[in-house]
Amino acid sequence: MPSASALREQIEHSLQHRFAAALSPVPRTVCEVAPTGVTEVDRLLDGGLPVGAISELTGPESSGRTSLALAFLSSRTREGRVCAWVDANDSLDPESAAASGINLKQLLWVRCGNVEAAVKNKLWTHLDQAIRSTDLLLQASGFAALVLGLGSTSPEHASRIPLATWFRFRQAANRTRCSLLVLGRSSFAQSSAALVLECSPVRAKTAGQTVLSGFHYQIQRTRQRNWLTIPRKPPVSTWTAPSHWGCEAPSRQPMNITQMEKRA
Repeated sequence: MPSASALREQIEHSLQHRFAAALSPVPRTVCEVAPTGVTEVDRLLDGGLPVGAISELTGPESSGRTSLALAFLSSRTREGRVCAWVDANDSLDPESAAASGINLKQLLWVRCGNVEAAVKNKLWTHLDQAIRSTDLLLQASGFAALVLGLGSTSPEHASRIPLATWFRFRQAANRTRCSLLVLGRSSFAQSSAALVLECSPVRAKTAGQTVLSGFHYQIQRTRQRNWLTIPRKPPVSTWTAPSHWGCEAPSRQPMNITQMEKRA
């Protein structure tokens, strides 16, 4: 009587013109990752954030979302790679970005705001501009990492972004091998996100009793797919960021989305 492995090979041979592996599961490939620049977070994620996929950093304000994104872009730009930051609420502080180690010459900063487009006199809200800008940049390719900053956007508005848009972002990021980071108060990409990290503040770090030297944050992995194995380590870690990371700047004159469309 033939063995089970022999029967399996016989069945797969007879069905190979229809199914490549009728009974044998297709081996899962290791997801390519890029280090965040934060040792504790890289250890939690088995190397870093996924390349060619969507990662969401969620949590309230001052929870470490921006600090982690700055650390990641700092790591990418130091390698000579070009990155982009789509600032839906025009809140990024370039001085804090430079202080975190980002090479500003390697960073494209898109500042959004409520402006009236030249086409059909349509009013483009800051969210409209951010989504359109992200779409254009992903389709253009050439960016190692792209941050979509929706941290100050209300979840009621951001949750209205169609699932088809996130699926298109996911496909474009995979094709161009771009790491798309979405900063928000909650998760918006849903099934299109390969990784969701929930950030929360722990406490401030002081030098003496009057000098603020940094912040302690906690990060929890709430979703992680496309990995070779499920990590056995606890999905929670803490890390510390210097006090100059993650600062927000006051609102400034926004960038017109139509100018970007003409250049594309």
